[in-house]
Amino acid sequence: MNKQSFYNIFMVLLLCISFKGLSQQIVRPSEAVTLALENNFGIKIANNNVQVSENNKSILNSGYLPTVTANAGATFNRDNISAEFSNGETTTLNGAESSRYNASVNLNYTIFDGLGRLYDYKRLKEEYNLSALQARETIENTITQLLTVYYDVARRSENLRSLKETLNISNDRLTRSEYQFEYGQNTKLDVLNAEVDINNDSINIINSEQGLINAKRDLNFVTGNTIRNAYVVDTTVTFLLQLNKQELLDKLYGNNVTLIQNEKNIAINEFTLKANRSGYLPTVGLVGTYGWNENNNNAASFVAVSTNTGLSAGLNLSWSLFDGGGTITRVKNAQINLENQKLLKKQLKLDIERNFNNAWDDYQNKLTIFRVQEDNIKTAKNNFSRTKEKFKLGQVTSIEFRQAQLNLLTAELSRNQAKYDAKLAEVLVLQISGELLNVEF
Repeated sequence: MNKQSFYNIFMVLLLCISFKGLSQQIVRPSEAVTLALENNFGIKIANNNVQVSENNKSILNSGYLPTVTANAGATFNRDNISAEFSNGETTTLNGAESSRYNASVNLNYTIFDGLGRLYDYKRLKEEYNLSALQARETIENTITQLLTVYYDVARRSENLRSLKETLNISNDRLTRSEYQFEYGQNTKLDVLNAEVDINNDSINIINSEQGLINAKRDLNFVTGNTIRNAYVVDTTVTFLLQLNKQELLDKLYGNNVTLIQNEKNIAINEFTLKANRSGYLPTVGLVGTYGWNENNNNAASFVAVSTNTGLSAGLNLSWSLFDGGGTITRVKNAQINLENQKLLKKQLKLDIERNFNNAWDDYQNKLTIFRVQEDNIKTAKNNFSRTKEKFKLGQVTSIEFRQAQLNLLTAELSRNQAKYDAKLAEVLVLQISGELLNVEF
C-alpha cells in the first residue's frame, strides 16, 4: 500500500468520525456541573457524613432525655429441708418447692450534671455545621476538578480541529507538488517531503484523538459515569471580566470555606473546654422504680405466698471531689487546643490572602497572555496566507511553506492553551474567594 492510499483510508476514517460527531450530544459546563453534583461519589459520601452529623445533633443523642429500663426475673428452688420451729416442733421436707418472680420498670434522669451535656449538645450542633462546610468544600473541590477536566477536553477538541486543518493543508500541498512534478516544475523531493509531512500530521491526529478519548473518560468519571452516549463539549469560553479584586477580597473573609471551618473548630473547642469544666461540679439525678414481686414459699415458711407491688423514687447527688487529676488535665488540654485553633486562624488568614493575591495576579497575567496569543493568531494567519500565495507562484520553497504552516499551528495551539489556562485561573480566584458556587458556568 503506497502512502497516497494510506492517506485516502485515513481521510475516510476521519470523515466517518466527523459524521458521527454530528449526532453527538453537546455537554455544556453547567450540565456537567449538575451531573457531578447529583452523581459524583465523593459528594454523595460527603452528604452522607452530613446526615450522620445531623443524627448526632438530635435531642435523642443529647443526654437530656431520661433512660427507662425494664427488668424481670424468675427463680425456682427444690430443696430438702429439716426445720425446727420456736415451739419445739420439727419438720422434714424432701423436694420442697419454692419460687420467686419479679418485674420492674426503672427510670433514671440526670437533673444537673454541671452543664456538661448542655455544652456537649452545642458542640454537636457546631460539628453538624462543620460537616456541612466540609461537604461544601468537597463540592467546591469537585467542581474545580470537573472544570479542569472539562476545559482539558475542550482544549484537546480545539487542538484536534487545528491538526485536522493542518492535515488538509498538507494534503493540498501534496496534490500541488504531484502536479508540479508531473509538469516538470519541481523535483520528486518536494513530493516526498509533502508525504512525510502528511504522515507526521496524521500521527499527530492519532495521538490527539487518543488523548481526547482519555480526557473524556476522565470527565465522565468525575460526573459519576453518567454520560452514556458519545458527546462533545462547548468550546466557547466567557470570562467574568466584571470581577473586582477588592470586592472579592472583602467577601473572602466571610465566604472562604477553610476560614469558616476554622471558626467552627474554635467554637467546638470552646464548648469542649466548658464541658470539661463541668467535671468540677456535682451531678444530681432522679431515680424511680415501679416493681412487682411474688414469692411462693415452701411449707417450712410461715408465709406461703407474698406479693408486693409499689412505686419508689429518690434523688441522688454525686460530687467527685478529686478524680486523680483527670478533669484538670482535660481542661488544660482543651485550653491549649483552643489556643491552637486561634493561632491557626491567624495563619490561615495570612495564607489565604497570599493565595488570593497570587491567584488574582496569575489570572490577570493569563488574560493578558491570551489576548497576546489572539493577536499572534492574526499575525500567523496573515503570514501563512501570504506564504501560501507565494508558494502557488513558486516564490517560496516547500520548506518555507511548511514552516509558515507550523507557525500557524503552534500559534493556534498556544492560543487554545492560553484561553483555558486563563479560565481555570479565574475558577481558582472564585474558589478562594468563596464565590465558586455563586457563579453559573
